[in-house]
Amino acid sequence: MATIPKQRVSVIGGGGNVGASTAFALIAKGVPAEVLVVDVVDKAAEGQALDISDASFMMPGTCRKGSFKEAGQSDVIIITAGARQQPGEPRSNLIDRNYKIIKSIMDSLQPIKSSAKILMVSNPVDVLTDIAQKTSGLPRKQVIGSGTYLDSGRLRNVLSEITGVSPTSIHAYMLGEHGDNQFTGWSSARIGGRPLLEHPKMKNVNLDEIYEKIQRKAYVIIDAKGSTYYGIGICAATLAEALLNNTSQVFPVVNYVENFGCYMSWPAAIGCDGVEQSFDVKLNKEEDKKLQTAIAAIKDACSKYD
Repeated sequence: MATIPKQRVSVIGGGGNVGASTAFALIAKGVPAEVLVVDVVDKAAEGQALDISDASFMMPGTCRKGSFKEAGQSDVIIITAGARQQPGEPRSNLIDRNYKIIKSIMDSLQPIKSSAKILMVSNPVDVLTDIAQKTSGLPRKQVIGSGTYLDSGRLRNVLSEITGVSPTSIHAYMLGEHGDNQFTGWSSARIGGRPLLEHPKMKNVNLDEIYEKIQRKAYVIIDAKGSTYYGIGICAATLAEALLNNTSQVFPVVNYVENFGCYMSWPAAIGCDGVEQSFDVKLNKEEDKKLQTAIAAIKDACSKYD
């Protein structure tokens, strides 16, 4: 019998599409960890775990069904459970429905390992990350959310098509609130060490059209197939890998930014202790105005669940 990896990642809501995609991505990426699939629907968790375990025979990770109590003692706890976003529904409308779900999950995980890191994926992720931190009792730096990581990936893909440069060599972020109040940090975007907007192929490009394309994509997918899960699955697995392996990579994730006094999607270095450092991003006046709008919206929503 293969040795069980010492590190453990639990995926809460692993019986659903997002959770299963995350668990599978962890195995497929070769993350050397024991992956637990946890769900209130026990049969769904068992089925997904058995299916994903079939993909682990050539990988260093393992996968099995787990309990909430076991999940509470994991190194990384990924939360994908929650009410599904309906076609055309703003993410903010999900708050009331998901608050009770997240609180129930946190109660079920107790006692939570003091060194555990929680990665919130469920929407609206900014507010639910705040709720998870308050109800888990863990330090703020150990509770983060997937935030605008996927949105930023979508942005880089579009910019790659325009410039002909690899997405991984384009440094541009969607910032603020993951949702209706997110914005593009055009003034801080770089490519090859120079401002992105100075690239010859960016001349006469309609930036508003790019933004709208990024904003609409999730809704287009939801309208076509009910939910999005492959993209966010690989993003969540990558963040978990950074937390486990102490990579200190910078991601636009939901983290508590002291200067703003709230959780929001902002570039931060991620390692084994959670958030290692958050960065100042230079914004122009228009972008700063959008930032203040996002901060106000997040604080207003979070204040209702203190």
